[in-house]
Amino acid sequence: MAFPQPSSRIVLTTIFVVAAAVGVVFGLLVSSQTLMNNGSIVKTIGVSVYWDSECTNPTTAIDWGPLSPGEARDCTVYVKNDGTAAEVLSMQTGNWTPPEVSGWLSMSWNCTDHVVPHETVVAAVLTLTVAPDASYTPSFEFDLTIIGTEVT
Repeated sequence: MAFPQPSSRIVLTTIFVVAAAVGVVFGLLVSSQTLMNNGSIVKTIGVSVYWDSECTNPTTAIDWGPLSPGEARDCTVYVKNDGTAAEVLSMQTGNWTPPEVSGWLSMSWNCTDHVVPHETVVAAVLTLTVAPDASYTPSFEFDLTIIGTEVT
């Protein structure tokens, strides 16, 4: 006994319904969260921070843009030694808002313990990393302090 062939309209409708169902199931299995955020350089000690290597555009705040759990984002700034002698660079964060974000965000950079001669400029790559299991928050802020300590 021969079965009738389905019309092309029925076949296309079936393919569309199957594709839509796969898309819905896939969408349920994949979740992502975007974290709106900001960071600010509120203070520098013994150094100045700029957006450009010519030190004409001071950095006062960093907008990290939207981030997802597990993501890391780099930002390059230029640190100038304003002191009268060589300085060792360090960086610290604080005043996390809301406070719980400090548990799933981490800040690092490529200039820890870097010695910068007097009136020298170095490129510093700041990296903000979000933990893979980070909770969602619509926005956050924190203070970033870059410190130059005179070499003794």
